[in-house]
Amino acid sequence: MQNSYLESIKKQITYYKSLGDKTFNQLTQEELFYQYNQESNSIAVIAKHIAGNMLSRWTNFFTEDGEKSWRNRDDEFVNTFSTKEEMIAYWEKGWDCFLNTINSLKENDLEKIIYIRNQGHTVTEAINRQICHYPYHIGQIVFLGKMLQNEKWVSLSIPKNASKNFNQEKFSQEKSRKHFTDDL
Repeated sequence: MQNSYLESIKKQITYYKSLGDKTFNQLTQEELFYQYNQESNSIAVIAKHIAGNMLSRWTNFFTEDGEKSWRNRDDEFVNTFSTKEEMIAYWEKGWDCFLNTINSLKENDLEKIIYIRNQGHTVTEAINRQICHYPYHIGQIVFLGKMLQNEKWVSLSIPKNASKNFNQEKFSQEKSRKHFTDDL
């Protein structure tokens, strides 16, 4: 029997990754690198931070602290990408590391203790910590993308003024137990 927590996490994180991917697909390189002011982050910088965090947290997950000595978190907030492709490649590298670790977990791993900055977390707590952190930043990416695209933005969820039709479709179906991402 598969652990419903792990299966749900896999679907949930894949969904959030897709929101970032779909935003990137709507934007030009210039838009990805756009920075509103000195204190704000571009989409590229946010993507760099997410990937840097993933590489640090999920590399050698059970044997090393999640805050690696080689991580330069401050550098994650400086754009060092030259192209959209370079940014996406780093984004994918982070996600590959994260997803490979998540996909390797078994139910009996969930109560094991791992460390992040010397603070012990169960594996479940570590996962929960990150599935709050990553969507927080992905929401920033989507928000910025929507602002940059304005009327050209293609909705990633239920478009404005389409809720009634969406709900009618959902309520016309029989009740069932499934993850909300199963229909995407």
